[in-house]
Amino acid sequence: MTFVYLMKNQKPLNEEVVKSHVEHLKELKSQGRLVLCGPFSDYPGGMVVFLAEDLAEATKIAEADPFIASGCKTFEIRTLEQANEENNYLL
Repeated sequence: MTFVYLMKNQKPLNEEVVKSHVEHLKELKSQGRLVLCGPFSDYPGGMVVFLAEDLAEATKIAEADPFIASGCKTFEIRTLEQANEENNYLL
């Protein structure tokens, strides 16, 4: 299943937590779980789109992100139903 965690800034970031966050993303990528990630240019936060077995696992992955674990960001998690050619864009 595909999930998204949307992050909202709460406290300033420091170099250590940013580097730890990047390592978290690299680990998701190495596991074949990372789909897309990045900061918003028009909102104080960012998102990570990733694969997980279920909502419980997805929540654990989000909570393990150093941005969230450190309290620098809060998050909301959403389940994403992908629309694509293979499923006729959900028609």
